Amino acid sequence: MAPLTSLGLPLLRLSALHLVKSGPVIGAHAWQQSRSHRLSPTGDEMYQKTTIMRLERDSPEVVFIERYSPTGFIINGNHVVGPCAVIPRSILQWNVGSHEDISVESLSLFHLLVPKIEILVLGTGSRVERLDPAITRFMREKGVAVEVQDTPNACATYNFMISERRVTAAALIPVTE
Repeated sequence: MAPLTSLGLPLLRLSALHLVKSGPVIGAHAWQQSRSHRLSPTGDEMYQKTTIMRLERDSPEVVFIERYSPTGFIINGNHVVGPCAVIPRSILQWNVGSHEDISVESLSLFHLLVPKIEILVLGTGSRVERLDPAITRFMREKGVAVEVQDTPNACATYNFMISERRVTAAALIPVTE
C-alpha cells in the first residue's frame, strides 16, 4: 500500500494554498484542515459552520450587482444562487440561512480582508432585520463599519459605494417572495 503522503497530503496542501490567498484580496491567519474527506455538508450542518467557496476567480474589473431575486443574484453576468459575499474583485458563497444565522463567526471573513474594507453592506432579505448589538460592536472594534439594510437597498448602496471607489464588501441574503 502506498504511503499516506503520496495518496492525498500533497493534494491537500495544494488546495490549502488555493483557498487561502495572500496579497491584496484575502489574508487569513492560517488554514486548518477539517472534514476534507466529505464533499458536502449533510442536514443542518451547512448552517452550523461558516465556509467559503469561491464562485468566481479574481476579476480585474469592478464587481457590480445587476439583479436580485428570491433565488439569488446576478453579479457581473454570473447567476449566484442563495446568500453570497461580494468582496473586492470576488464573489463567495455565504452559508447563512437567514438573518438569525448572522454571527461574529459568519462575518469574520470581512475583517480579515487585505486591504481592509471600510464598509460592510449587509442585506438581510426582504426587510431590515436587527442584528445582535454585540455583532456590530465587534465589527466596529475591528475597524469595519456595518450598514444593515433590506437586500434591495443593500445592493444599491453597495453599487454606489463601489462606483465611488470605496473599499466595500456586501453580505447578501436573497429576498423572499
